[in-house]
Amino acid sequence: MNELSVTTPPPYGGGGKGGEASYQVIIIGGGPAGYTAAEAAGKAGRSVLLIEKQSLGGVCLNEGCIPTKTLLYSAKTYDAARHASKYAVSAGEVSFDLPKIIARKSKVVRKLVLGVKGKLTVNNVTIVTGEAHIVDAHTVRCGEDTYEGENLILCTGSETFIPPIPGVDKVNYWTHREALDNKELPASLAIVGGGVIGMEFASFFNSLGVEVTVIEMMDEILGGMDKELSAMLRAEYAKRGIKFLLSTKVVSLAQADEGAVVSYENAEGAGSVTAEKLLMSVGRRPVTKGFGLENLNLERTERGSIVVNEKMQSSLPNVYVCGDLTGFSLLAHTAVREAEVAVHHITGKEDAMSYRAIPGVVYTNPEIAGVGQTEETLKAKGISYRAVSLPMAYSGRFVAENEGVNGVCKVLLGEDDTILGAHVLGNPASEIITLAGMAVEMKMKAAEWKKIVFPHPTVAEIFREAL
Repeated sequence: MNELSVTTPPPYGGGGKGGEASYQVIIIGGGPAGYTAAEAAGKAGRSVLLIEKQSLGGVCLNEGCIPTKTLLYSAKTYDAARHASKYAVSAGEVSFDLPKIIARKSKVVRKLVLGVKGKLTVNNVTIVTGEAHIVDAHTVRCGEDTYEGENLILCTGSETFIPPIPGVDKVNYWTHREALDNKELPASLAIVGGGVIGMEFASFFNSLGVEVTVIEMMDEILGGMDKELSAMLRAEYAKRGIKFLLSTKVVSLAQADEGAVVSYENAEGAGSVTAEKLLMSVGRRPVTKGFGLENLNLERTERGSIVVNEKMQSSLPNVYVCGDLTGFSLLAHTAVREAEVAVHHITGKEDAMSYRAIPGVVYTNPEIAGVGQTEETLKAKGISYRAVSLPMAYSGRFVAENEGVNGVCKVLLGEDDTILGAHVLGNPASEIITLAGMAVEMKMKAAEWKKIVFPHPTVAEIFREAL
């Protein structure tokens, strides 16, 4: 974790002034970090105020993790039905209804949002809808009301980053938000950015028959994931018809009658792609403006993220920062754990945040997942290691359920055989990667992990086979 100097703010008075409401914990942002912190603090008997400017659940629940996975499961089901003959099943003519797929996605989101609200209500959390503005380390304003708090937890999340490409303001592009609600399939789709979000939408639209082109500035898709497995996933989708332009810089955008025109440059020279729709998916950045963060004068990193210690405290000890605003990991599950650590510190429970084993998952079909170090990070750090790779076909369960499909399990071991990382290409990578995460977090050695009894037949046995 980062070292930081902690400045003690003026003492908290413990009571409101002039009719102001007073709470032991004030939380700004109702996403995974915010609602987790609110529920945990409420369960611990603290008086809690949660301020959210839009919908409970944040980006993850309303326009990110959950809705995209709902759409992807519909696409996966459609793929399975189309290829049912591989499993000696006749499905007849298979079709899909995109408006109904979108409607189901919305129904799932509504159900889960109500579930979050119910949990908070049961734990006596006061929920205020509106834009919060920080006055100081103990005072927050929302609309005409002012609230005082002993502790402040900032969980403001992130927003889509749109790069300043010439012509971007003149082209009709989608972000993930518009793509999630679109009820008419375009004939073609250009995606700028081959990261997690870009590849998941590429997978969805490719399954539904859309002509997809992915334009990525780096030399491989899914930066941060294992490069070898990412290349294998790309090759699989290339066989399915997706066109990839790697090491390619988008230099301008324009709108034409037939759609968006994406002009680019790469080692082969200049070129362009014209597609009916354009999805901008180059990444996200933490929300740092619009809620008075500057009034706290917190210590920051060179890149502008808030510096925190292992208890998630900022340079003001009563101000905690969780989720995307820390800049460590823009992932919902990281935010949830950070929120737990922050509330544990507030309530006097011993705990500390560890980033040793944060899983990363891409919910394409097949899925790709990884945890711990990659070969690339180990090489960059000069750490000696050995990689053990095994085809997923060594798992009987995988063979039974994935006719004609290949996959790979890779485990990275230190010189003393400590598990440093693990990476899987193949379904259900998202469900089994936690087993490897536990081994990485606990610094288990291969011999210790191999002593664990895995149920048979399961795909997870592949880890045991690889050791």
